[in-house]
Amino acid sequence: MDMSGWKWLNESQIIKEGNEVVIYAPGHTDWFNNPVPEKGVLSAPVSNAPFFYTDVTGDFVFRAKVRPNFQSVYDACALMVIQDEKLWTKAAFEKSDFGTTAAVCVVTNGISDDANGCNIDEEEVWLQIVRVGDVFCTHYSLDGENFYMVRLFHLPVEKMVKVGIEAQSPAGEGGLRFYSHITLENKTVKNLRAGK
Repeated sequence: MDMSGWKWLNESQIIKEGNEVVIYAPGHTDWFNNPVPEKGVLSAPVSNAPFFYTDVTGDFVFRAKVRPNFQSVYDACALMVIQDEKLWTKAAFEKSDFGTTAAVCVVTNGISDDANGCNIDEEEVWLQIVRVGDVFCTHYSLDGENFYMVRLFHLPVEKMVKVGIEAQSPAGEGGLRFYSHITLENKTVKNLRAGK
């Protein structure tokens, strides 16, 4: 995929190695608006992880194969859709705090939720985000052909949003995140749950 016109939020190192795009995730970087207050007060939104994106208008299917190179808890590769720091979503392959690696979906409308999906005992996985109007669905796949729903949800974003890949290391000292087979199609799927 031609990514020559893509832009950065929180610019980082990017390398192209064969069919892979490699982004360095600095330590202690994330996108997360913690819903759990500390001493009765919500913490400020965290939005410092590298995000490489393009502007997209209307319905789409965004897909990539990701390899997070897991080291620390919450290390992840993610696909993201962002309007601003208070309205966004990400589909991630993440090292959980339960000792697993899982397909994860975070939906942020003011504050974030955090939903762990299926545990996946692999080093890499396909992720997908599909939009139809204000309804989104995230999926994962082990083979790039058969996609399974992680989450279906409503997010009241504008017609034009930022769509791209995110590299994070919230609790660790950072590392390389690997992305391949990146595709972005402006199309409307018939079945959001199935992603096609």
